[in-house]
Amino acid sequence: MGITDVVLSPGSRCAPLTISFARHPRIKVRTVPDERAAAFIGLGLAQSQRRAVALVCTSGTAGLNYAPAVAEAYFQQIPLVVFTADRPPEWIDQLDGQTIRQADLYGAHAKGTFTFPADTTHADAKWHSARIVSEAINLAQQFPAGPVQVNVPLREPFYPKAGEELTFEAVRVIQETATKPMLPGPELVALRHALRQTPRVLVVAGQQPHSDALLLALRQFTGAYQIPVVGDVISNLHQPVGANYDLRTAPLGKQDVFMAVPEPGLKEALRPDLLITFGQSLISKALKLYLREAQPAQHWHVQAAGPVADTFKSLTRIIRLDPTTFFELLVATDYSLFGGLTSAEDTAAAKGTADSHNDAETPDTGSIPVANTSRLTWPTSGWALTEKDAATKTAYRTPWYKAESWAKEFLTDFLARPDQPFNEFTAFQHALRHLTDGTALHLANSMAVRYANILGMPENRSVEVFANRGTSGIDGCNSTAVGAALAQPERPVVLMTGDVAFFYDRNAFWQNYPTPNLRVILFNNHAGGIFRLIDGPRQQPELEEFFETHQPLTAENTCRDFNLRYFTAGTFAELKLALSAFFAPVSGAALLEITTDSATNAAFFEEYRKAVKTAFI
Repeated sequence: MGITDVVLSPGSRCAPLTISFARHPRIKVRTVPDERAAAFIGLGLAQSQRRAVALVCTSGTAGLNYAPAVAEAYFQQIPLVVFTADRPPEWIDQLDGQTIRQADLYGAHAKGTFTFPADTTHADAKWHSARIVSEAINLAQQFPAGPVQVNVPLREPFYPKAGEELTFEAVRVIQETATKPMLPGPELVALRHALRQTPRVLVVAGQQPHSDALLLALRQFTGAYQIPVVGDVISNLHQPVGANYDLRTAPLGKQDVFMAVPEPGLKEALRPDLLITFGQSLISKALKLYLREAQPAQHWHVQAAGPVADTFKSLTRIIRLDPTTFFELLVATDYSLFGGLTSAEDTAAAKGTADSHNDAETPDTGSIPVANTSRLTWPTSGWALTEKDAATKTAYRTPWYKAESWAKEFLTDFLARPDQPFNEFTAFQHALRHLTDGTALHLANSMAVRYANILGMPENRSVEVFANRGTSGIDGCNSTAVGAALAQPERPVVLMTGDVAFFYDRNAFWQNYPTPNLRVILFNNHAGGIFRLIDGPRQQPELEEFFETHQPLTAENTCRDFNLRYFTAGTFAELKLALSAFFAPVSGAALLEITTDSATNAAFFEEYRKAVKTAFI
């Protein structure tokens, strides 16, 4: 799977690359002047299309401006191939213009670095160059995906003569076919046995793209073993699987609420003996700290390849499978999937389970129970367990589901209070409710992604969530959403962002490509409001001047400059009217600016935090 999309920023040294890509009949090239914005737009394209995108820039500091997006791509595992034009090697460190040390420019934040030969006239040099490109693309897309630099030294002349046509020679492409690892039969038996015998098992998902196959496997796993599954909003576990699936097999997502409850009995009831994790980072600091304190006796992390982080300081086993395959194998009843396994232990356990309940939907196969894959109803779940094991699983699962249910009811009641001032937390909830099926929701750092994680997505609505949580920076949130809108013009793309992140990245809109499917919801409190919510800075006399970064800006001029339809709201009544008009199916990118007061937001959020600590029953 090669590259079809290129994002480049104009320059002289990169002219040969620019002209070659621009004239290639099968490559779509977009020009973005600001290299930082260009790199994040490329990241958004690659993230949406789930394949590599190329970046092209000139020599000198241009490549350094790619660095934030390159780092984000590295930690979020997004494939980018970065072509940096360069001076030939003899001119490095010779005080020539636009010349820096570009070899291995991104260091530990790139999967690899390749350097083109300075002269490509010899046949071996051409072969070498073609090989480099194949290797770079393959490396970028090889799991775990990530950014790769290709440094290209170029000598003058950079431009073809007037009227000169370029010819594209046939190039031999080296393709790489990925293989899917499988578990040996005895190891799978041991994992299944551990799942049955361990009373307190918890699954926690980190950030990952949406996958229907994974969601289905998780629902079947939850139904079979009655094990709670927890995921932040960026894990994309919240999406509906289908009408035939009992909501009680749905993953949990309100941990940011109930983990804030200072109730020792609750924390003890939720403590796992076996933790199973997959995916990347978590948003929920409360959950992260809790799991570090809980110190489960076993911690399995499921990841097909690459370095594994010991985030919770309890890692005991790395399982080299992709998560979908892992959960499918745990609920599979067709033993041919793993080499015709015939284990006396597994067969005996399966037979005991089949005998333990006489459900017409679970036919007796003699030794192996058959999973009811068309419908997972609660009364017929737990088919992988004996009656005794099912009882212990239920005892552990119940407090998780009770805490989730309480958190949902608490949020609904608290945010519906009629006496509340206009604030961004409640306004955020109103905006989320207007998201339509199929939306790609991009959440900016810092408070936007946190609000969304507390509130969650509208139930039974397919909304895929994206956020730059690889490095958690604010520096490319607009641009990433713009890249997503360009990648999928038929799909609604919504960015929810705060004022600092928005104004920091205004150059995202400084390009000439229409994004009629893009909607931006800007929460403008004229300050870095998150610092009023963090105990450290909010207690300091320097808060307002040195942390909040007060600014008087509105987005109206930005919208005028870049031809975005502009809406505003400063009260709940105005917000209700604005949201209806803003989300109306009218062509043309639009921005809704919701103006609030930073101190009011902080006071209301503090009320919320106090209420959480006192309202749990």
